[in-house]
Amino acid sequence: MAAGGFCKLPNGSVVVALTLPSPSAGGTAQVRVLVHAANRARALTRLRNLGLRAVYLRGNTQPPSPDEITAVLHHPDGLIWRASTAVDELWHPIRALLRGPAAA
Repeated sequence: MAAGGFCKLPNGSVVVALTLPSPSAGGTAQVRVLVHAANRARALTRLRNLGLRAVYLRGNTQPPSPDEITAVLHHPDGLIWRASTAVDELWHPIRALLRGPAAA
């Protein structure tokens, strides 16, 4: 189960924030994923369509902070991530997470 939450914006859309095991690190590290969508169901569908099949949002224990909301709204894809423990790290597009580690 993923810890997370959501925030409904004045225009009716939502920002969903989830803390998930990192697919590229084999589940040992966690990442914070932010999704901007028309509603919660569409936000989760966007993640499932990218291959993150077991993504569910139960409750609203860790809603996105105002800084997280600003970050995802200013990203053209509306889907970003960073390591959940790295507060000073920049946000990355989701394709950087799903691509995995770079080949040496």
